[in-house]
Amino acid sequence: QVQLVESGGGLVQAGGSLRLSCAASISIFSINTMGWYRQAPGNQRDLVATITSGGDTIYADSVKGRFTISRDNAKNTVYLQMNSLKPEDTAVYYCNAALRYGSSWSNYWGQGTRVTVSS
Repeated sequence: QVQLVESGGGLVQAGGSLRLSCAASISIFSINTMGWYRQAPGNQRDLVATITSGGDTIYADSVKGRFTISRDNAKNTVYLQMNSLKPEDTAVYYCNAALRYGSSWSNYWGQGTRVTVSS
């Protein structure tokens, strides 16, 4: 079992920045992929960015060049630096940890942190 605790959400004006943090209850060395997803009201949960244990990253097209995902293995924490925020970035942001056990995967989610970007 993996517990994930997000923090750093809040209200910010368009053009501003926020940094989200996701602290894991286990060493993130053992987590194959960690990522951030977001869900706006009435929408499905969408991928924002992921980072593998090897440091490879993937970003949604809508956030490329504005958001940066990173990991601090010593702190068992993954970050999402969000710059040049837009009102359409408003959503609840969820941290995800994906662990591979042989041929199967287990996914764990945090409770979410709300980001509101005002115009």
